[in-house]
Amino acid sequence: MHLTLHIWRQQNATSAGGFETYRVDDVLPEMSFLEMLDVLNERLTREGREPVAFDHDCREGICGMCSLVINGAPHGPDRATTTCQLHMRRFHDGETIYIEPFRATAFPVLKDLVVDRSAFDRILAAGGFITARTGSPPDANSVPVPKVDADLAMDAAACIGCGACVAACKNAAAMLFVGAKVSHLALLPQGKPERRRRALQMVQQMDAEGFGGCTNERECEAACPKGISVANIARLNREYLWASLADPE
Repeated sequence: MHLTLHIWRQQNATSAGGFETYRVDDVLPEMSFLEMLDVLNERLTREGREPVAFDHDCREGICGMCSLVINGAPHGPDRATTTCQLHMRRFHDGETIYIEPFRATAFPVLKDLVVDRSAFDRILAAGGFITARTGSPPDANSVPVPKVDADLAMDAAACIGCGACVAACKNAAAMLFVGAKVSHLALLPQGKPERRRRALQMVQQMDAEGFGGCTNERECEAACPKGISVANIARLNREYLWASLADPE
């Protein structure tokens, strides 16, 4: 396969960026999208040119580091797929591909395709820990959890914090991420003692980071590589309202 790539290049957070065009030949359909970028970077390095900076780690669809917007879609054209699990057989010989970083005020570009997503870390830190005692694992039936709640909690916990929901939202809202993180603990008995404080503090930190507001258009759900449901946003709203009424300060 022969491809034309228009890749966003930006030297640092304060410099102006722009698209640069590259031609990549001999791309195999079996390659992942990141492997294709590796091939490009190897060539650029041999030519004495600066390779394209992009985030990656596990390359197994687990860590959420591979944050790229491909032809206008976070993580590319496939549903429920991270960039590292997107394969080049999804594209056609001679195709032109635009590659750019996630766009959000709260995700400033550090270099090329790399963005700073530490805002998510600060939101999680604002939520704090749970007070459930640690130690040896308890018996499976010592803390009864209804299967419906357990399944919903596991679905919410599947969020990998990649930020695709923010990149897809026209308002750059982080409600799906925060909703998933609040939901998976609020649904379980271990997370209930701090549920009010957690919802209040995480939402307050989300607003302080500069994320936009949710207007319920569901782009976040469509872009999420783990299929996190917008039902978690509704649950977050309920948790926050309940916490605000219980603790108006």
